[in-house]
Order: sequence, then C-alpha cells, then structure tokens
Amino acid sequence: MLDTPQITLTTTQATAIIHLVVPREEIQNVMGPSIGELMATIAAQGTAPAGPIFTHHLRRPTDTFDFELSVPVNAQVVPAGRVKPGEWPAMKVARTVLPRTLRRTRRRLGRVDRLDRGEGAQAGPGPI
Repeated sequence: MLDTPQITLTTTQATAIIHLVVPREEIQNVMGPSIGELMATIAAQGTAPAGPIFTHHLRRPTDTFDFELSVPVNAQVVPAGRVKPGEWPAMKVARTVLPRTLRRTRRRLGRVDRLDRGEGAQAGPGPI
C-alpha cells in the first residue's frame, strides 16, 4: 500500500543524462551498462548522485523507447562520451513512497553498488 501522496513544489535540479533510443526488446540489455556508464562518469568527475536514478521518457513507447536516463547531481557535469549535463525543472508534483521489504531493497542496492564499482552486474528480474 502506498503512503498518502503529498503535493509539493520541487526546485530546479542539475542532472547528468544519457539520451537513449532503444528497441523494446533490447531495453534489459541496455539499462545496466548505461547506468554503470552514467555513475562511472560522474564519479570520474568527482561528483556523487544527489538522489535516485530516474528516466524521463520523451514520447510514448512504440517499438522503441526514447528517453533520458538521469541522475541528480550536486555539481554541473562536463560532457563526456554519452553523458551530458541536464536540468530537471522546478514543478508541482505528487510524491509518495512505495514501501518495500528490507530484503528486496538491499538486493537492489547491492546490484547498483556492483554497477558503481564497475563490476557490470547483470540485469535480473525487476527494475534496479
């Protein structure tokens, strides 16, 4: 069960992004390495994530997904390879928390930690 949604106004947030256009059947093969590339690039620039990774879909999916893989950062990133600086605008949002068991959360965090260390964790069932 979801927590009660809260209406809030966010502030502008600097992000690091990778723009991807991916065939539907390839998305599971692309996400893990792309997250690893995004995290490694910001780490190489001495920046850390300022929040969770998210995707911004630029159009409704068809046979391909057209989206930006993003992570909020505390400092503007310098373009490097596919990673570009971005900005998530201030907006009014409804925010809630999806409760998860500690075990499930720890498993997912472990997969992200392996990606952060460049160990190339393989995508498993469910989102990271």
